[in-house]
Amino acid sequence: MHTALALLALIPIGALTFTFWRRQRTLQREAFIRHFAFPKGVFGKVIERHPQLTQRDMELVSRGLRQFFLAYHRSGHHYVSMPSQLADELWHEFILYTRHYEAFCRQAFGRFLHHTPAVVLKQSQLGNEGLRRCWRCCCQEENINPRKPSRLPLLFALDSKYQVPNGFVYVADCSGVRREGQERDDVAAVYCGGDFSDNTVDGRTSGLSDNDGPGADQGGAHGHSGGHGDGGDGSSSGGDGGSCGGGCGGD
Repeated sequence: MHTALALLALIPIGALTFTFWRRQRTLQREAFIRHFAFPKGVFGKVIERHPQLTQRDMELVSRGLRQFFLAYHRSGHHYVSMPSQLADELWHEFILYTRHYEAFCRQAFGRFLHHTPAVVLKQSQLGNEGLRRCWRCCCQEENINPRKPSRLPLLFALDSKYQVPNGFVYVADCSGVRREGQERDDVAAVYCGGDFSDNTVDGRTSGLSDNDGPGADQGGAHGHSGGHGDGGDGSSSGGDGGSCGGGCGGD
């Protein structure tokens, strides 16, 4: 009897120890992602395609990609979609350094982060959750209110900042852009940060809440033309550095 009571008394201590260990591991992985040095040569491959970029510019792009990796980590390894063509190109190049990338994933996530196709926010219920989830985490990283953003987090601002051809252009508030839309035809290519919290876009706001569970992302990410439409279960093949013709996601 006394032995049983003693064992029961140890259960809360064990639970606290495990919680503390998990918290410490989470912080260590976040620190690793923030300070990770990309392999030499990765930046140069992206600069070859975008000669207007400098090494300093690529440092900023790499910060945006780290935001994406942090979003995946903080979301509990739920599907997150990539909102930047430029950061996606850097991700593609990084994947080609297979040993570096595999080692990075193992230390950052404890698992391999596959690369699967996706596109930007649109009028569909097929699954904007991954994009909203990435938006929420990136906003939290920069102390931005994801439901009423006053500015864009870095990852969502990169393509516009560097005027990337076929890049994804976001603004925090679309009210002015939509007024211009009555006279301009190119406004449709601008995406609004405020729309992530607007359930009239696709009928829901799944992915925007911290409480979204593993089953919330029913549709995965939007498939691009000719590609598959969901994020998979982490077992899908990918990560071959091939183009996904738009935004990409990770699962």
